[in-house]
Amino acid sequence: MAAVFITGTGTDIGKTFIAAALIRHLRNTGKAVDAFKPVVSGFDAAQAAATDPGRLLAALGQEVTAEALDRMSPWRFSAPLSPDLAARAENRSIDFTALVDFSRRVAYGRGTVIIEGVGGVMVPLDANRTVLDWISAVRVPVLLVAGSYLGTISHTLTALHVLAQRNVDIAGVVVSESPAPGASLADTVVTIARFAVPIEVIGLPRLLPGSTPPATFLSSLERLL
Repeated sequence: MAAVFITGTGTDIGKTFIAAALIRHLRNTGKAVDAFKPVVSGFDAAQAAATDPGRLLAALGQEVTAEALDRMSPWRFSAPLSPDLAARAENRSIDFTALVDFSRRVAYGRGTVIIEGVGGVMVPLDANRTVLDWISAVRVPVLLVAGSYLGTISHTLTALHVLAQRNVDIAGVVVSESPAPGASLADTVVTIARFAVPIEVIGLPRLLPGSTPPATFLSSLERLL
């Protein structure tokens, strides 16, 4: 069993794209894999297939049904806000103990288990706890996804610092090339890697919609797990 928690330096950074690509790669090579995104905000039930859980289910080769969504993402909220605010908008809350128990339980599945977080490392889940607290409680290795936009080096190193302070095992960093301007992907990877030693940092070039990441990238990603 190998479980990994995919988190990011922020939202819309490429976590789900990378998780789905990894799922397909593992399935194509005959390996067992499962995935969960326990908390999701900005969820549109009318367009479930286009949501993050819907994309992960498609990568797993599963239909996007109510039962499958309940299994993968028990805490779903409509508002595209941080989970604490999205839950409050529906007069709900996230039971942190239940979230941790759920995550620990699914982490011991067969083959590789991917748990995708929500937003960035320091996104609030409730009045007192963040995604970092969730990661720290679950205690599985973390794959940190970052962008290549201007400012990402500071954001990425800050995220690595707070993860290290909690003694979290960091599997590696993926820098997903951003559409926003910044340094080149290669320069961003080299700079982050210089400060992140001995953590491995790999880059993913910007792809056209519907494209698949290069086989070399997918092999490197699998090697991090």
